Amino acid sequence: MARWEQVLDQIVRTRRRALVGYAYLLCGDLREAEDLVQEGLVRTFRRGRAATDFQLAESYVRKAILTTYLDGYRRRRHWEGIRHLFGETGSPDTPSATDARLDVQKALMTLSPRERACVVLRFYSDLTVRQVADQLSLSEGAVKRYLSDANRKLASHLGPIDTPSDDLDVTPLGGAR
Repeated sequence: MARWEQVLDQIVRTRRRALVGYAYLLCGDLREAEDLVQEGLVRTFRRGRAATDFQLAESYVRKAILTTYLDGYRRRRHWEGIRHLFGETGSPDTPSATDARLDVQKALMTLSPRERACVVLRFYSDLTVRQVADQLSLSEGAVKRYLSDANRKLASHLGPIDTPSDDLDVTPLGGAR
């Protein structure tokens, strides 16, 4: 068995659940999250070369999941703009869960894809603003702005939200710094 096959097997056995959770926070649908993880694994390991280090390979998979999610959102948004021309309507099904989970999911769905990606990377993946900026190829200022806007939107749905202030230099919801 080649080294990349061993790494793939290890990621699937030990990190699949965490990767699906990460994807679920981005898209809000379990089936779509599983598809995103599958696509991330395929994109990372399809050539069987560079992904021979476990941690590096997992970060490649996470990046592929994020990229696939953002690309898919752009396609869906384009389709939403022209769907009426084909006479199609309908809304996606919402998975059943506890009321609190539904509230958080509903609140996350109000965010733009970039805001949601920043929130998930910052608070779920526990990355610094600089690391989020690197992952999304954005400036740190843009990430801070997305996080600030997302915080404001989430707070309007969920109430005040405590945010770590170690590297997020934005005005708290309460007003003064």
